[in-house]
Amino acid sequence: MAEFKGRVDLLKNRFAGKLYAEVKNLPIIDYHCHLSPKEIYDDRQFTDIGEMWLGGDHYKWRLMRAVGVDEKYITGDASSWEKFYQFAKVVGTAYGNPIRDWCSMELSFFFGIDAPLNESNAKEIWDRANKVILSQKLSPRKLIQMANVEYIATTDDMCDDLSYHDLIANQNKIKAKVVPSFRVDNLILIKDKNYKFYIERLSMASGIKVDGLDSLEEAIVKRLGYFAARGCKFADVGVEGFPKSIADKESADATFKRLLAGESVDDSDCDGFLGYIYAFLAKQYAQKGIVMQLHLAVTRNSNTLMYDKLGRDSGFDCVGDMLEVKYIKNLLDCVNSDGGLPKTIIYTLNPTMYYPLVTMCGAFGDRVVMGISWWFCDHKRGMYESLQTLAELSHITALVGMLTDSRSFLSYTRHDYYRQIVCDFLASCMTDENDVYAIQVAKALCYGNAKKLVEG
Repeated sequence: MAEFKGRVDLLKNRFAGKLYAEVKNLPIIDYHCHLSPKEIYDDRQFTDIGEMWLGGDHYKWRLMRAVGVDEKYITGDASSWEKFYQFAKVVGTAYGNPIRDWCSMELSFFFGIDAPLNESNAKEIWDRANKVILSQKLSPRKLIQMANVEYIATTDDMCDDLSYHDLIANQNKIKAKVVPSFRVDNLILIKDKNYKFYIERLSMASGIKVDGLDSLEEAIVKRLGYFAARGCKFADVGVEGFPKSIADKESADATFKRLLAGESVDDSDCDGFLGYIYAFLAKQYAQKGIVMQLHLAVTRNSNTLMYDKLGRDSGFDCVGDMLEVKYIKNLLDCVNSDGGLPKTIIYTLNPTMYYPLVTMCGAFGDRVVMGISWWFCDHKRGMYESLQTLAELSHITALVGMLTDSRSFLSYTRHDYYRQIVCDFLASCMTDENDVYAIQVAKALCYGNAKKLVEG
């Protein structure tokens, strides 16, 4: 493995440097990402750095749109070089944005280029990086190997056939373990115009005709078993809102049947049905030892015109309003009182929720924990804020650790970004640079805690 050595240096003193030396080369466990299992299996060599950097990375797309770059150079039909050049112009002046730091780290680690990308050196960096891609035959698996990735949990719809996961496992040509995660967004989006068709898809995937709540539960259990048999350790949901009530089974069944019939259903009944489903899912996760992840306070597809043109996950989501934590607490308490909670990680896109969420998590011991700063909050200040809040209101080692939440195979340098921040934060709390406990905590936050989850 090469050593992460980007120009970005977040370590403020000798204490931090000593901690970082202990963790910088630990393996990476990426327990939540959006990498394509098909791309991992196909392992096609990349053609150029523009393809590697800009294909599907809506972080970079948003940055370009923010200063008026024409969509032609973002998701349009411009050449890869043209898109790369436009991005170079933008990132070169994006002072304070983490993408600028991440790009410098990626250039340094994967390509040996220790110069910040900008308009003036775009062609030179383009040529140098493409020469490395060609000479080293960089491909998804090669990048995963270079970054010393040990575990990858992709994000997969509960109806996916997981054929590429099977192919990866049978091929046995990658050191990292690649497993699916059980994503239930489409099950929860009951007001989507295609919801009835999704339930038909669930019927096909499970082999169970879903026509009521009993058959829905049976289909969910069967699909969860299918995922678990392929090593699934994590489930996930990341939709707008959160249910404020939990219906009883009879009411939930009646609501579900009206939804399938295409009848009008009022908001309170929809809410109760969703509460029932959230609770049912949590109980199933607990039984199978699967970690439940809740991604909260997001607003999806805010620009209707662009959503209609480009679809989901194109860079038009935003931070959602603060949710009332009492409703999250009510759900967890209900499940906890009825057989036990699964291990649960809660992420919020709205940092105003940090305080109430951390204290709520503490009501359930170590079963419910806060996740690391998510998405729009995963910059330096956002991570310091979440670490500080967790340390002050709970215990710093309750944090599971870093994840990429990314579609880019180059994004593993974000683990190094996080590791530097963790070490700098811990160093700010130390009085003795030989504090062995600080070293233990740093290792736990950078690797050990995540390792326990995937082995549990």
